[in-house]
Amino acid sequence: MVGLLSDGLVVTKGKRLYVPSFDNLRREVMKECHDSKWAGHPGIHRTLALVGNSYYWHHMKDDVEAYVKTCLVCQQDKIEQGAPAGLLEPLPIPHRPWESVSMDFIVRLPTSEGYNWVLVVVDRYSKYATFIPAHLFFKHVVKYWGLLRSIVSDRDTRSRDILDRVI
Repeated sequence: MVGLLSDGLVVTKGKRLYVPSFDNLRREVMKECHDSKWAGHPGIHRTLALVGNSYYWHHMKDDVEAYVKTCLVCQQDKIEQGAPAGLLEPLPIPHRPWESVSMDFIVRLPTSEGYNWVLVVVDRYSKYATFIPAHLFFKHVVKYWGLLRSIVSDRDTRSRDILDRVI
């Protein structure tokens, strides 16, 4: 319920002042409740609570959310809110040479014989490394040691894209 006080201020239910969409008035209210030293750059919910204690306007939640999301100080100090990473699990130990390999790419090399990247294949059992112009994987690995049971990769997107073309 909206009412008019004797001094000309418009208030809403709970004695909160209505802030009209005039000039930068709403922005100044959000700035005071979010950026000031006493507020200390709280998040969206706390800023909304601080603004909502004394003020009201239509779509206030959307305005406060947009203001906090574009606050430069908050963006620089923001920490990741994801779940903590799990523990690394060791890879199973291979029982024979060339049963399992790890692979990675060395890229952006000077061009030699038409190649500027190399596929590095390391046998996880013997630690023997083979350096291959990438499209020759079958010729240099499978030909000599047969099909592998597993390939260990760092899951780099470049490696996955190149590996799709290689195999």
